[in-house]
Amino acid sequence: MGGKVESWRVRGGGIASPEGYVFELTGGSLCLDFANTVDSRLSAAPQERLGDYNDLVRWAVQSELLTAREARRLLAEAERKGGRAAAVLRRARELREAIFEVFSAKARGAPLPPAAIGTLNQELPKALVRLRLVEDGTGYCWEWKDEDALDRVLWPVVRSAAELLTSDELGRVRECAAETCAWLFLDRSKNRSRRWCDMAVCGNRDKVRRFRQRSRS
Repeated sequence: MGGKVESWRVRGGGIASPEGYVFELTGGSLCLDFANTVDSRLSAAPQERLGDYNDLVRWAVQSELLTAREARRLLAEAERKGGRAAAVLRRARELREAIFEVFSAKARGAPLPPAAIGTLNQELPKALVRLRLVEDGTGYCWEWKDEDALDRVLWPVVRSAAELLTSDELGRVRECAAETCAWLFLDRSKNRSRRWCDMAVCGNRDKVRRFRQRSRS
């Protein structure tokens, strides 16, 4: 699983819309974007962006893990199996917190928490058993099987976390320097000096905060 981790485009903007929340995907890796589905994590009132199973599916569509057709099928299945969908949502949040704890520790130079690694190891075989090789015309590629499994959106996330943990880019994982943010991202700047998840948001807020502090002094 070594080598460079695939780069994920910035899509969305972290805003509410009539169709639902539009996630800001600035982590640079799928698993980091998933960890960033909590806003203002270090504040007194962190905001949960995976409020229900629909939110989980919406995030997966925006992250290009599901097509619109696949999303409709999953939501219909979730409607029929509400208890199962709720259990998957709980698993998703537990996986997200494990991913955050692991990569936040790495960004801070702290030891990786064994319990969080244990959660990843529990989820990893559940994901990898769903992978299969299929012919794509020019050769073979990986494909996830079982389209109607309610937990299918978790499989590529846990695979992404395992790939990042074993990749050459692990040392580029950073945690946003903003006081209450704690979003994670890959620092691909030339001199590895990026401090903010989004310069236009957290970076500007910090500039304003420092300006006000200087003005009061």
